[in-house]
Amino acid sequence: MEGMTRRGVQWLSAAADDPETCRARWADDPRTPCMLPAGRYFDVVTVDQRIGLEAFDQLVRREMPLGPVLVDHHARRVGFFLNSRWQERFSELVRRTTDAPPPYKYLSEGSLVVVPGPLPMSGDRYQWLRAPLRRPEANPLRPAALATMLVAAADLIARVDHYGEQYPTPAAVASLARKGMVSDEQ
Repeated sequence: MEGMTRRGVQWLSAAADDPETCRARWADDPRTPCMLPAGRYFDVVTVDQRIGLEAFDQLVRREMPLGPVLVDHHARRVGFFLNSRWQERFSELVRRTTDAPPPYKYLSEGSLVVVPGPLPMSGDRYQWLRAPLRRPEANPLRPAALATMLVAAADLIARVDHYGEQYPTPAAVASLARKGMVSDEQ
């Protein structure tokens, strides 16, 4: 978890209907979340927390293009910031990657996003996985990287969830062995 830089605060608060009030609230309490309209300076793709955390980890480890990323622990959602007006491009990239896309919400014009304050603390509902350091550059590879990793992460999570159905846990095998249903040599 990390905090925002001064330039990140300037960029993100500029999206507010009243940027000065937003910056003043954050100056009073840098942990305070703020509700900002999407579509003006950024759009946000939100996904289930498990998929989002895996996708975030893969994007970071592979040093792929990545903008700010937030997590809402209560709703169990992760939000990836993209440049505004990339919805069609992102959706098309997801469709090209898979016939069964993971569930996601694309928040753009007309949507509101609750963002963490500049310095959230451990245990806060809203936190930054990757805080904005400045205005993110418009990188056309970012939506492609995000679409690819969201699909891959969803596939990995689905495989992990089904692993137990195909391969019993050691405790299940031991229980069957005690009941004489499986020999100890298996």
